[in-house]
Amino acid sequence: MPFASTHPALARALTAQGYGAPTPVQQAVLEAPQDRDLLVSAQTGSGKTVAFGMAAAWPLLGEAERFERAAAPLALVIAPTRELALQVSRELTWLYAEAGAVVATCVGGMDARREQRALAAGAHIVVGTPGRLRDHLERGSLDLSALKVVVLDEADEMLDLGFREDLEEILDSAPAERRTLLFSATIAREIAALARRYQRDAVRIDTTRRDEPHGDIEYRAVRVAPNEVENAVVNLLRYFEAPGALIFCATREKVRHLWGALRERGFSAVQLSGELSQKERADALQALRDGHARACVATDVAARGLDLPDLGLVIHAELPANKAALLHRSGRTGRAGRKGVSVLIVPYTKRRQAERLLDSSGVDALWSGPPSPEAIRAKDEARLLEDPVLNAPPSPEDMELAGKILEGRSPEQVAAALVRLYRARLPEPEEVYDQGRDGPAEPRGPAPARPPRLAPDEAAWFRLPIGRSKNADPKWLVPLICRLGHVTKPEIGQIRIFDRETRFEIAREAEARFREAAAAAADAGELRITPTEPPSPSERRPPRGPARRPSPDRKRSRD
Repeated sequence: MPFASTHPALARALTAQGYGAPTPVQQAVLEAPQDRDLLVSAQTGSGKTVAFGMAAAWPLLGEAERFERAAAPLALVIAPTRELALQVSRELTWLYAEAGAVVATCVGGMDARREQRALAAGAHIVVGTPGRLRDHLERGSLDLSALKVVVLDEADEMLDLGFREDLEEILDSAPAERRTLLFSATIAREIAALARRYQRDAVRIDTTRRDEPHGDIEYRAVRVAPNEVENAVVNLLRYFEAPGALIFCATREKVRHLWGALRERGFSAVQLSGELSQKERADALQALRDGHARACVATDVAARGLDLPDLGLVIHAELPANKAALLHRSGRTGRAGRKGVSVLIVPYTKRRQAERLLDSSGVDALWSGPPSPEAIRAKDEARLLEDPVLNAPPSPEDMELAGKILEGRSPEQVAAALVRLYRARLPEPEEVYDQGRDGPAEPRGPAPARPPRLAPDEAAWFRLPIGRSKNADPKWLVPLICRLGHVTKPEIGQIRIFDRETRFEIAREAEARFREAAAAAADAGELRITPTEPPSPSERRPPRGPARRPSPDRKRSRD
């Protein structure tokens, strides 16, 4: 039996769930002394919940096969978010089912009175978030006097979210003679200090690979025009057709906007952000687990600790803030030995920022443009031809109906109808612009019509902080200006692209509206557009020959 060294009751539960060999962190926990505290760092998706569940079994059960009647809790598991706490509770419920454990949850956003009744009725294991557990402790609802095991799950996240004071009060109230298991993705200085204060002679277990990205994740970087991020998300979802996809945005507003855009296009999508009620968050997660939704748009905070089944794709609609955010986001996929894809959407203006981020993370990403409609339709064709429904043996009822369908219709007509039905459920891919810098140049279409020349008294000049050094091109600048300034293409006059900026004309009759919309867009975190003077005659002369891009390996010279 692969889990022979764990408690027999848990070994039977693991076998019933179809578990094979232990993961590295589970094996390390099984080999650790049963009477020592543990300080564990492990990658996301490494089986940490089962690991600390097994580590707690001997202190809680000893040689007994089942728990006695539930009273004051024997084990306390503290997790940073509601979703993670509920997920841990579900895992421990089946893991300890053979032992007859009563598992109670205490999390923010749930009915506190119902939790009080559950605690009063007795529980062997309590799982909760720091703030709610502290509230129950101060109100006298939570009795920690009988605790034998305390688990801090994702301790680094709890400190990042500002729960240090709550954790210290809870740990100070727990019996000194207990086993403390601290699990964290990284052991930073604050985590080490917490361990020194609340653990005794802890065994250090480290199964992470330092400075290496997750081996089961394929990283891609997709360059896009700044105004086509949304279209790129659409085409990535259509190209990969993953059973589950998680799309990260930086703010609640961006989450809400992108979620609405995907729903408008026919995607079954849900959203997760801090402004949602607990019921809305729970319903969104359940829709993902049931397969009723295939994409989730979320902020970093809302997605902490989530373990979603069949999550094959992570899309960074906005670049992560740092290496830790990149690896944490990407770690939502490629879990438990399954393969996953993590895609960074990189606007042309943020190419160097993305390169620095990937380099610092040790990630070797494949660069490309966004999937084209032709590539997506080719994928659709391959998926249709490989669909198991085409090879499944038909039932007599199926054959009878098939015969009726073929009456008066050719096989080709029936096959064409099948293709139409298949395509009808798929959102249409978007046309996206790609400069094609990482491969052969794409054939250019006809040159765009020149913008109308406005008389000097008919136009006002503005500037964008984007130039040739950031791949500025009228093909995507014009739609970007239209979106940021709420103007139409005929209201844009001349466009002059320089090394580090672009100047352009806006018709006087649209100037007031343009200024107001551009200021609102800048306040929302978009590119800032500012008024400027017309280019001088010398500036208006186009450069001779192509503009040279500075090598990323060379330092910029001072101006």
